[in-house]
Amino acid sequence: MLNRRHIRIKVMQALYAFKGNESEDLKVTDKFLNESLNSMYDLYLSMLCLIVEVHKKAEDHQSKSQKKFLATQAEKNPNQKFVKNEVLMMLNSNEALKSELEHRKLNPWYLDFEYVDLTFKAITESDLYSDYMSTSVSTFKEDKNFVISIFEDIIAPNDKLYDYFEDKKLTWLDDIPVVNTSIMKLLKKLKPSTSEQHFLPKLFKDEDDRAFGVDLLNKTILNQAAFSEEIASKTKNWDSERITQIDTVLMQMAICEFQKFPSIPVKVTINEYLEVAKEYSTPKSSNFINGILDKIVKENKFNKVGRGLL
Repeated sequence: MLNRRHIRIKVMQALYAFKGNESEDLKVTDKFLNESLNSMYDLYLSMLCLIVEVHKKAEDHQSKSQKKFLATQAEKNPNQKFVKNEVLMMLNSNEALKSELEHRKLNPWYLDFEYVDLTFKAITESDLYSDYMSTSVSTFKEDKNFVISIFEDIIAPNDKLYDYFEDKKLTWLDDIPVVNTSIMKLLKKLKPSTSEQHFLPKLFKDEDDRAFGVDLLNKTILNQAAFSEEIASKTKNWDSERITQIDTVLMQMAICEFQKFPSIPVKVTINEYLEVAKEYSTPKSSNFINGILDKIVKENKFNKVGRGLL
């Protein structure tokens, strides 16, 4: 689920909060980073759980409509296509997912059920829903495509949900696009025979990625004074106050990768931090950072290992 760029962003946030004081206890920043990384999985489960709760809402709504004293013929014999959607039923009955929610003590929509209601309303009032419900029978492929469409067009871009997650945890703002992309990929790969574990992907691709964030954070902190001197030597004509803290942190992290991570190509490091700078810093930051890092690379011979590394 997590890629290296997102791990770098999490490290950047931890360093920004750390304020560059090497005398602080590394355990504090390690804890901040690990909690930030692991909480992303809570966001993923919350988003997935929202789809389940919307399906339960549909079942409940249909059941109540059928029991109305003056129920119409349509209410007594409703089109059950949405309620019987195979993908939604798979999620609703997923015992592995339920177990993981219980293990993490997550019940995100119990007190915030109004967001389930507004999502259900947005779906049932959409053209996607009208087109889907125009027939009473569907295939697994049609059911899957419908769930993908409502997630992509209604749930993922919902501003009220975005605000809700922002209020819950500030670090989730950067996680939402990654989580949404992960859910979309899982939905697209879904088959009738897919196991329950399909919707419980690993947070990290492998142990190297799991260790990468903590190593990058600690090695940057422990060498910040030296990295800062390196940056200062290349920015003598710049007023230090004009260099944003984010730019300084990103350059420190890049220098750390140059020196302390021999398996990461120099070009990869530079490209990654330029992309992060474009998203998180000023409009001119990427060009500024690129110029400084280019000077550092030209004046140093970094010992990189592996095939095709520069």
